[in-house]
Amino acid sequence: MSESNNKLSRRHWVAGAGTVGTLAAAAAVLPQVLKSQAEPVQTAAAPDTSAGYRLSEHVKRYYQTAKV
Repeated sequence: MSESNNKLSRRHWVAGAGTVGTLAAAAAVLPQVLKSQAEPVQTAAAPDTSAGYRLSEHVKRYYQTAKV
């Protein structure tokens, strides 16, 4: 009967070790999750209201290379 109790206690020990490992991993990750939630959300920059399309030098070069 003592062999049965011995196996049972080993099972509990292994299950407990797995639980402790899981809790340790969660404790390591939790501060990072809380920190990311505590940071203020950055607002999107206002859209550029100046003239939309500009024919700049790099656009002109692209048009030259795209000619067929």
